[in-house]
Amino acid sequence: MTTMSLVRRGQREPGPEGHLVGVSPTDAGWQYIHFDAYRLPASGTLRRATGDHETALVVLSGQCTVHAPPHTYENIGRRSSVWERIPPYVVLLPPGTEWRVEAKSQLHLAVASAPADPVPPLPPRLITPEEIVAEHRGEGQTYRFIQHLLPPSATAARLILVEVYTPAGHWSSFPPHKHDTEAPPDESYLEETYYYQIHPPTGFAFQRVYTPERDLDVAVAAGNGDLVVVPRGYHPVAASPGYDCYYLNVMAGPTRAWNFKVDPDYAHLMNWQKPAVAEMNSGEAGR
Repeated sequence: MTTMSLVRRGQREPGPEGHLVGVSPTDAGWQYIHFDAYRLPASGTLRRATGDHETALVVLSGQCTVHAPPHTYENIGRRSSVWERIPPYVVLLPPGTEWRVEAKSQLHLAVASAPADPVPPLPPRLITPEEIVAEHRGEGQTYRFIQHLLPPSATAARLILVEVYTPAGHWSSFPPHKHDTEAPPDESYLEETYYYQIHPPTGFAFQRVYTPERDLDVAVAAGNGDLVVVPRGYHPVAASPGYDCYYLNVMAGPTRAWNFKVDPDYAHLMNWQKPAVAEMNSGEAGR
C-alpha cells in the first residue's frame, strides 16, 4: 500500500458544489465510511439524499439552515473556524431522507455517512454544542483536547464522531492503537478517517499507519484540508513544532464499540483511561 492510497489532498479552491475532499468505500477499498468536506459561499446550497445510509452533517464553521422534511433546523452554527474550540452543531439523519443545506454565511461542512439497518430507523436529530462532552486527554507531550460529537454512548446506527486538537509539537492517537479486528470485547473493527486542519495553514502533521507484521507501514505528511484514511493498523499522529493540528475523526464498523489494542511496545506510555468521555462538561469546552 502506498502513501497516496492513504491520503487525499484537499483542494485549495472548492470544486463543483463547493467540494474540497472526500472518500467512498469503493475508493478506499473498505465497506462503511463515506466522507466529504465542502466549503460553500453565503447563500450557497447543497442537496443530497441519505439513501440507505445514516448521515451526519457537521457544521465545522459558519452558519446554515438544514432542511430535512418534515424537519428544519434554522441558523445552526456559531464558530467562525474550528480554532475557536467551541463545540459544533451536528445534524444526524436516518436512511431515506432528502436534505438541503442553505449557507447563511461562508460555510465549512463535513458530511459523513455509513450504511444503516433499515429497521427500525432512528429519527432525525440536532445535536447542539451543549450536548457535546469535552475531554482533556494525556499529559505532557501527549496532551490533546477532545470534543466527543457522537461517542459510542450516544444513540446512533454506526457512526462515531470526534474532534481532536493537538498542540504544536505534541502527539495524539497515542499510544499507537488499532481497531481492525472484530473480536469483542478486546477489539472492534472500525474504519477511520482523519480530516485535518492546521494552524497556521502552511504547516503539516505526520501520521504513521502500520500493522504488527509491517505489511503496511506508511508515514504521510497531512496538510491543511487533507484527508487520511486508516483501513487497518496502528495510526499515531504528531503535530509539527509551531503548528497546531485539528482533525475530525469518523469511525464506523459492524458494531458501535470503540474497543482497541495498544501497540505493546508503547503500552507503558498509556496515561489516560478508556473510555474517558466525561472528564469535563461542555460548558468548559472553550476554556
